[in-house]
Amino acid sequence: MKVFVTGATGFVGTVVVEELIRYGHKVTGLARSPDSAEKLKRLGASVHVGSLEDRESLKSGAKNADGVINCAFSNDFSKFAESGQVEQRAIEALGQTLKGSSRPLVVTSGVALLTPGRMSTEEDPFPSDSPIPRNPESPALAFVKDGVRAMFVRLSPTTHGEGKGGFAGLLVDIARKKGVSAYVGAGENRWPAVHHKDAAQLFRLVLESGTAGTRYHAVAEQGVATKDIAVAIGHALNIPTVSISAEEAASHFGWFKDFAMIDTIASSELTRARLSWKPTHRGLIADLEAGLKPGR
Repeated sequence: MKVFVTGATGFVGTVVVEELIRYGHKVTGLARSPDSAEKLKRLGASVHVGSLEDRESLKSGAKNADGVINCAFSNDFSKFAESGQVEQRAIEALGQTLKGSSRPLVVTSGVALLTPGRMSTEEDPFPSDSPIPRNPESPALAFVKDGVRAMFVRLSPTTHGEGKGGFAGLLVDIARKKGVSAYVGAGENRWPAVHHKDAAQLFRLVLESGTAGTRYHAVAEQGVATKDIAVAIGHALNIPTVSISAEEAASHFGWFKDFAMIDTIASSELTRARLSWKPTHRGLIADLEAGLKPGR
């Protein structure tokens, strides 16, 4: 299959490209810079020059593909609302190109804010009243009736690998900056987790065999306690692990404070049953212990 991938050189996109090529697919990745283009070439992928903001480049990339995977999203959280709008317009451009073709459009979403405080499943719709200005699912779902095989891979908030990535990766960065690894209160709030290589396998399975309009959860661990995450980071970096109060969270975590306190757990039972997806890579705590080195 000829697959057009956006975000192809990102933390998740890179391993998605590797997975697709390993299984015989021909990949073309969207590249907005010479460095990204060179990385794609090293991976064995073709290069399509453009950006998520350039609708025409997205349309031309999707036009010649048998399927599309959208992994791109800006990591500039100072412009989160703007990034969400760019993402929606990009999905609309991709969907318009695939109309009437029955070709797959795999869209990246997330489980973090689906049902805070209770277990979320693949049957839970994306919340229309979410305070977070990002909704990648609604624009893609609208194209199902137009013959697009739109599907969703909902990533865990801690999609990790080699000791970095996702919420845990942000905790690592903050711990290095502050000199302590912190959690809030008793640290009993939990985050789902998945190794990015297991997530990449799921993207491929959804592309190949997924059902239009269906949500799939890239969740290997339903919920890992933030205290356990902080302890693992502190041990790996050889720095103290401390509990801080909710009032201290803003000063310690900055913009990440609300996420640091969120309790969110998610199931992937339906995903595993529908696609025979079996995560095999190491869990979050083991990954942090193996991937982090003091002073690095």
